[in-house]
Amino acid sequence: MTIAESDDVVWGAPAIGRVIRKNPRQTYYLLENGLIPARQIGNQWVASRSRLLRAITGDDESAA
Repeated sequence: MTIAESDDVVWGAPAIGRVIRKNPRQTYYLLENGLIPARQIGNQWVASRSRLLRAITGDDESAA
């Protein structure tokens, strides 16, 4: 993994919410219903910043 790839990883629902500009309640709803591209590892959510941004702008139709 390169430094650029590690910078793309967003750990935790609050951080994911900041990327997509949603409050915590909205973010958890999106995560738990599979509406944004993310995975749960243990009890923590993790996502790719670039995939999140593509998904919310509509540039990645297969992201969810």
